[in-house]
Amino acid sequence: EVQLVEFGGGLVQPGGSLRLSCGASGFTFSSYSMSWVRQAPGKGLEWVSAIDSGGGITSYADSVKGRFTISRDNAKNTLYLQMNSLKPEDTAVYYCAKGWGPGGSRGQGTQVTVSS
Repeated sequence: EVQLVEFGGGLVQPGGSLRLSCGASGFTFSSYSMSWVRQAPGKGLEWVSAIDSGGGITSYADSVKGRFTISRDNAKNTLYLQMNSLKPEDTAVYYCAKGWGPGGSRGQGTQVTVSS
């Protein structure tokens, strides 16, 4: 059974930083691309970023490009999202997802709130 557990969210001021982590189990993590997606209050699911199985290819939504960095540690079965220069519009529940894109299995999410 695929299990994904996100953590690292919280309340941060505009311009601040957070690092999200996602622990994976129940599948061969190193064989799969992984993604981060988010859902803001009252809005649909938005794809944020993706990384290939080896960590050498990454992609970002225009809204986060230059501010967010996705990475992974296959030895630790862990996916990361470093978020810098956070804006109020980044407020959302953040999920990691198996695969490239928003359609794969997701965890329960971690809340990120950007507010002064």
